[in-house]
Amino acid sequence: MKIYTSYYANLKNIPKDIIPISIAGKCPDFYKGLEYKKLAPKYWFFKQWKINHDNDFYIENFNKEVLNSLTSKEVINDLMFLSEGKDVVLLCYEKPGDFCHRHLVANWLNDNGVDCKEYQ
Repeated sequence: MKIYTSYYANLKNIPKDIIPISIAGKCPDFYKGLEYKKLAPKYWFFKQWKINHDNDFYIENFNKEVLNSLTSKEVINDLMFLSEGKDVVLLCYEKPGDFCHRHLVANWLNDNGVDCKEYQ
């Protein structure tokens, strides 16, 4: 299983054999696919970030409240179950160059020996 990241607006470019899985706190209304809330940001610090755009604050809390409570093995097993072993693309809202928690997830997976890159 390969793991990619991308954003909802790029869904039209994702091949049909790659399973989209949302990792956002709330999906756009048009998205009716799979969700994996364990990798979603907590509402309280996301809301605070929307006000102050303090990326360091966001990263600290995302690591503390989301990533530190998970293991890469658990995440991989869950994603394999959801996708039935097929390749996946983890979705959120922001464009590739914008600050987004999916990039934090990708870095965390890569740091834990799991190859994860943005779908191009």
